[in-house]
Amino acid sequence: MRTIAIANQKGGCGKTTTAVNLAAALAEAGQRVLLIDLDPQGHATLGFGFDPESMTRTIYNAIAGNNAAPAAAPIHIIHTIAATGVRNLSLIPSNILLSGGELELARVRNREYVLRDALDSIADGFDLCLIDCSPSLSLLAINALVASTDVIVPVQAHYYALEGLRQLLETVNIVGDRYNPDLTALSILLTFVEPKTALSRQVEKQMRDYFGELVFNTVIRRNIRLAEAPSAGRPIILYDPNSAGAVDYRALAGEIIHGAPAAEIAPHDEQGSRLWADAPDPVAQLTAPTP
Repeated sequence: MRTIAIANQKGGCGKTTTAVNLAAALAEAGQRVLLIDLDPQGHATLGFGFDPESMTRTIYNAIAGNNAAPAAAPIHIIHTIAATGVRNLSLIPSNILLSGGELELARVRNREYVLRDALDSIADGFDLCLIDCSPSLSLLAINALVASTDVIVPVQAHYYALEGLRQLLETVNIVGDRYNPDLTALSILLTFVEPKTALSRQVEKQMRDYFGELVFNTVIRRNIRLAEAPSAGRPIILYDPNSAGAVDYRALAGEIIHGAPAAEIAPHDEQGSRLWADAPDPVAQLTAPTP
């Protein structure tokens, strides 16, 4: 299973938007996708229409609850997986309990490997796993990097957004050297791009000049429909299949799968009805202890 951490310690860069919409676009392309909400704010969970506070089985129960919280009933990670209603796409939700889970993890031996070890037991059920990290360089983020093969860093096309990027890249290098030799690919995704403005074009040029092939060919343009989609509890390819945001995330999915942006966009109806789940459960083949 290829595992991609979507990380940036700076908020407001489109990290969760990318996690939700890229996961849906990859699933649309036929990949069996698992999205893990590893942010106590639970925004990726909200993005699929769930109320985080009503979720009783979350990523917290699979990592912190199993290892450091005697009062929490141990739950195998397979029992935290929720159907999203999108074919080929499953979600492990999150809520505010995860914020306390980080303190609990700090007392666990080999705490950096807890998420990786949990994911090993379900790796055969998915082609791709995306992890939406919290906006900090925390123990949770370290767990995500240790569990991953790839990192995507969304960066807003603005000068201030470049602050802290070097620190994150150094962290990725350290994690790769010390904990995870499989962490071999890192890519920068430009978000909130406004092609008609000189500032946006200049920032994009400087990013490409400095980071070269680390920067995706695909960029995510600023698009109001992307901002509206979470309120409907749907990814953009269902909320507005023909919007610029849907086009961009399909192109990004194509670049991840094939190494180049998708050249052709398949026609879609307004509801994106062919995405709604009527295919076999991607985790049906997996087994785990009864909760």
